[in-house]
Parts: sequence; C-alpha cells; structure tokens
Amino acid sequence: MNRRYVLMIITIYLLFFCFSGCAAIKKEKIDLVTSSDNIYVRRIENIPEDFIMAMDTSCVIALENSGVKYFDFQGNETDVYAILAQSGINYIRVRIWNNPYDEAGNGYGGGNCDIDNAIKIGKRANKYGMKLIVNFHYSDFWADPGKQQAPKAWENMNIEEKAQALYSYTKDCLIKLKQAGVDVGMVQLGNETNSAMAGETIWINIIYHLMSNGAKAVREVFPKALIAVHFTNPEIISNYQTYAKKLEYYNLDYDVFASSYYPFWHGSLDNLSLTLSEIATTYNKKVMVMETSYPYTIEDSDFSSNTISKASIVTKNYPYSIQGQTNAIIDLIDTIVNKTVNGIGICYWEGTWISVGRKSYQTNSELWEKYGSGWASSFASSYDPYDAGQYYGGCAVDNQAMFDAAGKPLESLKVFQLVKIGNEIEIIADNIEDIYLNFDLYSTVILPDKVLAIMNDNSKKEVDVLWQSEQLNLVDSSKPGKYTIEGIADGLKASCHVFIVKRNLLSNPSFEEDEHGTKIPDSWQLIHNNRIDELYVEDKVSDSSDGHKHFHFWSKTLDSVEFSLQQNISHLEKGFYDYSISIMGGDGGNTNIYAYVKINGEVKYSAPLNITVYNSWQEATIQNIEYDGVSTIEVGIYVKCFGANNGAWGKIDNARLTFSEQGEK
Repeated sequence: MNRRYVLMIITIYLLFFCFSGCAAIKKEKIDLVTSSDNIYVRRIENIPEDFIMAMDTSCVIALENSGVKYFDFQGNETDVYAILAQSGINYIRVRIWNNPYDEAGNGYGGGNCDIDNAIKIGKRANKYGMKLIVNFHYSDFWADPGKQQAPKAWENMNIEEKAQALYSYTKDCLIKLKQAGVDVGMVQLGNETNSAMAGETIWINIIYHLMSNGAKAVREVFPKALIAVHFTNPEIISNYQTYAKKLEYYNLDYDVFASSYYPFWHGSLDNLSLTLSEIATTYNKKVMVMETSYPYTIEDSDFSSNTISKASIVTKNYPYSIQGQTNAIIDLIDTIVNKTVNGIGICYWEGTWISVGRKSYQTNSELWEKYGSGWASSFASSYDPYDAGQYYGGCAVDNQAMFDAAGKPLESLKVFQLVKIGNEIEIIADNIEDIYLNFDLYSTVILPDKVLAIMNDNSKKEVDVLWQSEQLNLVDSSKPGKYTIEGIADGLKASCHVFIVKRNLLSNPSFEEDEHGTKIPDSWQLIHNNRIDELYVEDKVSDSSDGHKHFHFWSKTLDSVEFSLQQNISHLEKGFYDYSISIMGGDGGNTNIYAYVKINGEVKYSAPLNITVYNSWQEATIQNIEYDGVSTIEVGIYVKCFGANNGAWGKIDNARLTFSEQGEK
C-alpha cells in the first residue's frame, strides 16, 4: 500500500477520534455518591437503567441572581447541577411561561420562567449528562387545577387562532432549545390540566385543538422526545379515567400519562399505582409521577409561610425529617418501579428552591421583587389579581427542598442514587409518633407509658416515655379544652395532644370507623334520590374537619343533589341535649341545607347551613333539645343543591350529640 495513502488514513482516523473526544468532554464526568453515614436506604430491585430520576429546578437562575449559593457534600461551592447529577438525578424539569412580565418588564416571580431561562437551565443540565423535561404551562404565570389562564397575547383569540398560536409558540421555543444544543428528552403539554388549559374549559378545545397542535410541534422538532400530559388528584380515580378516555377519544398523539403525587394530599400509594396501572394497561401508555415532594422540617426559613406548616391539616405518613423525606421518595420509587404498569419515573418538584436569605422579611422581599425568586412578585397582580395580587411573597416550599437554607445538600438528596444499591445503617429511632387522646369531661387523664418510635427504616417500635408531670398537672378536665404534654422517649421529643370534650353520644360521629368496609356506615341512614353521582365515606385528611375521614357528596348534573344523612339514637335518657354537625363544599347554586332533630319522625328542631368554597367549614348547632326519654329521636342533615354550572359537591363531618349545660352530668 502507498505510504502516503497509509499516513492519510491514519491522520483521518486520529482526527476522527480527536473530534469525538472533544465532543465527549462537553459532558463533565461525575462521580456518583455511593454511601451515607446518616440515612437508611433500602435497595429497590428491578430499577431499569433508563428509569427517570428527575428534579424540577425552574427557580435556580432567579435564586442565584438573588445571591443563593449551592455547595457539595464536602462543603465546596459547586454548580448545583453537578451536585444533582452526582446524586443520581438524570433529568431536569423546567417550566416555561409565555410572557411572565408586565408592560414595564417587571417579572411576575416564580423564577420568571420564560424560554430564555429554560435554555440556560437546559445547557447546564446537559453539561452534566442530564436531559431536559420541558414543561409548557401555556400561560404567563402559574397553571394548576385552580388557574389555567390564557397568555395575555392569546386572550382575545378564538379557538382556531389560539391553536395556531400554541403550535407556533411551542415550535419556536423548541427550535431555540435545539439551536442552543439542549438535549430535550420529554415535552409536557400543559401543567395539571384538570379540565382546563390556556383559558379553555371544554375537552374538544383542550385536546383536539390545543394539545394536538402542541404534539405536532414536538414531533416536528424533537421527534424522539416523549410527549407527556399532566394531571393531578389521582385519589379521585373516576376523574383520571375520564381524562384518559377523552385523550383517547380525541386521538391525541402522546406517550406519557403523568400525575402529580404529594403524599400529604393525594391518597395512598396503592391507589396511585392502581389508578396509573389501569390507564397504562387500557391505553398502552407510559406513566410517571411528574411532581412530588415532602418536608424535611416543619420550620420556615425565609419569613414567608409554607404550604406545609405546623397548622396544616394533612396526612402525615412520614416524619418531617431528612429520613422521613428519604423514606417518602423510596416508597414512591418502589411503587412506580415494582407496582405500576409501564412506570417510567418520578420527578421531585423544586428541590433546589431554598431561601434567598435569613436576615429579615424586608431584605428577602426586595430580592423576590427584583429577581423573581419568590413564588410571586407584586407585579403579577396585573395578570393574577385574585391570588398573586393578594398573597405575593417568598417560597412556600423551602422546607420541602433537598438543600438547607444555606445551600448545603441534605443527605436525603443521595437517595436517588443509593436506592439502586442500598445503604443499610444501624436501625435507630428517627421520630416519635404524636399521640392524640380524647377524654370526657370530669374524667381522669392518664397518659400511656409507651409510645411508638418511627425508626429510620420506617418501621415502628414501642418505647418507654417520660412525660413532663408539671404540664400534665395543668390539665383541667372540668371544662372543654386542648392541651399538649411533652415528654422524652428514646432521647427524642414526644408529644401527647389531650382534648377534654363533652361525651359524644353518637356512633361513628366523624365517619372514622371502618364498618365492614361499607361506603355508607351502618350507624348512619342515607335517604337519597337516584340521580346523585357520589355518596360515600372518603379517606382524605386534608378535606376533613375532624380525623382522616368524612362523608362526601358530588354530582355532575344540575338539580340532582338531594339527600338526608341521619342517625337514630336509642336508649337516650330523658334530659336536654345539644347537637351539631359541619359541612363544606361549593358550586351549590340555590341551596336548602339544614341540621335537624326529629322526634317521632317529625322535625322539631333545625338550624340552617350553607356551602361556600373549599375548606370553609360551616357548623350548625342546635342547643337545649328537650327529650322525654321515650319517643324515637333522630339527628341528621338535609342537603338539597340546585348547583352552579353543574351539580354541587361537599363534605360532611364532625357530628356531635352531647348533654347540654342543664343536662350535663
């Protein structure tokens, strides 16, 4: 062979590998974490190599502009995306708002998440080998089930014009990302689009006109990217079935049916896997959890109140601790990997959103306003006057981040990598489960000598407790009241919440008891027409007035809500009694709702009630009910709602029948 020819071949060969090497070094090598001395992580079997371990980091640029710094596990200031990649994160999610600025160019906040912000984040994520999930809200600010406002530029468009605008906007944004070299792995068409998107509220417009045009743009620019749709409230299975049916009916081109899942709001993991698996099986789609998070502390760090606080009435399946946050993620990953059909991943929501400072509210407020690093600035009021216009401020999830207020990563961040290999350390107590005890008036208050310790592997163990006697001595059982007695158990703080109450003479008054697994408790009688869609006991603490459960009603058709829920009281002594019951709900329209007491089948006492808005509980109290000790007596609630736009909905809870002051014994 000619020597010159051989040298040319060798030169080309070397140049090829040189350029290949240059391309390769654009992605920096990351050494993954392999252990932790502080968190217990059980190994989850069967995790696929391509399983999505994502994190939403939409606010990072705004936070860094506000002075936030991030550090690695050794305490060195480091690019936050390097830390995430090191911890096992392989996808970064970023939301995109069309135009999150007012006419003067002031940002609305929440990261001021426009396409330029997404490009910056995408390039940094790709540098460390992480792909991008593009989350189009198709709004100028937050889109969620309560808000799906059209962008300002689309407000006066008809549906055909809006569909074309959405197509052009989606394609333009994706082209910009592609030209910037961003590796887009998934594109999300809307955010938590429960029955609305971009100002549209009927499915033919949402899916056939809007989503389909978004999907078309994705296929044209990033044909290999997965297309996702995103909903929330998986605990309401019937709604998810409806969404999936509508997507199928309008023949939307998509790959992933995604759900939010916040364990303090959205029901059990078993219910989540059942709901998503049914959709995956029926419609041959991939499924994933697109948003989740859990608090590592109950404390606030930025002088702006948090979504989950000491006052929050939510389901607390895990301690508010670093280990509790870790276990919440472990259980969710296990559920999606091993219990859910076609489960492809999870995404932790805004684990990098921490405080911009810890000096004062005023100092932080100036940063939130200038850089958009709070959830909303005052400038957002022109676009969102009823929410941001009244409640703008800082971060509401800094206690659910995976970095502390100083920017140091929590050990829980390592879970995304360690869950693949396991990290078993000594089993020790992580937290003590709170105790809640009710005592009747004038009874002796006796506290238990053992409590349940929640161990770092999420098991529970009985341990001895020593209560503070001086606090116990302050409890006055002669009148209703609430007390908290603190103690020490296994070196950890224990709390017993004592309630002195009048003795409730009703059976299953707050629907907490599981009576043979029936939807309608045996102790209550339900009288209703056949047109109402849903009547049952619901297990959802965030929607309950007392305990975890309540009686739920809903109907989609106007003038279909009418029922009575009552309890017959036998062996009641002669005397005077008080009766009360609570209700909340909405979309009532014209209503006729009242609590009642029947004597010998006739309503002798009643008190009016109403439903207004979510979580606004109304209580009716009927006092000094005179009973002869012989007649039949029934207490209950009557509900009739014409409905507004469709059938009404509501929750009933916390029924009480007690001796009145003149009947108290």
